[in-house]
Amino acid sequence: MSLNNIKALTFDTGGTILDWHTGFRTALAELGEKYGIDKDWAGLANELRRRSLKKMLNLGENSPPTYNMDDSHRLSLDEILNENGLDATTAEERKNIWWKRVHSLQCWPDFPDALPRLSEKYICASFTLLSVRIIIDTARNNGLNWDAILSCEIFGKYKVLPEAYTTTAKLLQLKPSECLMVACHNFDLDAAKGAGFKTAFVRRPDEWGTEGPPDPSPNPHHDIVVDSFPELVDRLVTVP
Repeated sequence: MSLNNIKALTFDTGGTILDWHTGFRTALAELGEKYGIDKDWAGLANELRRRSLKKMLNLGENSPPTYNMDDSHRLSLDEILNENGLDATTAEERKNIWWKRVHSLQCWPDFPDALPRLSEKYICASFTLLSVRIIIDTARNNGLNWDAILSCEIFGKYKVLPEAYTTTAKLLQLKPSECLMVACHNFDLDAAKGAGFKTAFVRRPDEWGTEGPPDPSPNPHHDIVVDSFPELVDRLVTVP
């Protein structure tokens, strides 16, 4: 397996880079404490994530999207709160979660030092379902310097539609085979592979908290499988 022709790394960002579970769980627990309600906040954080993703995957397949990931978070949060005795929460309290907390999510600690190392050799782009504004704000919050923000919001074709991947390569003026998709999710990597990308699976066993990720085992056709971003740096920066 040769990676000599790779010119760009395209990173899934929600989950692979950003710790959404801790952000959602903490914010929901704080809201519950304020209202004197005790729930499985970790489980509800994961349900919020599942519903948000369901609203976004393949968006734009049949018609132009009418909402983005911020809207998806808002709508999904409304559903969760209304179903769990928190329907009295104010619009401001809800926005504190779906906007403020999401836009200030922390990234996994192994990534900030790895990004500049990888950027020495490759174009490093956030290629994501998340909105452009989420990527801007979380990058500023975590000191990340992306070479490009390629949100599916920009071109209106969302993962896992093949057009999302081919358009990303086109915008980078590269062949799909010159792009390496980096993610902790098989569904994203499999779609990228189908569009001609190389693929790198980075394990994130804590992404879904103690519940564990829905697909922790990488599919065998991925070109690289690593346990952390320092390991990915070792694999890619040392490629002759």
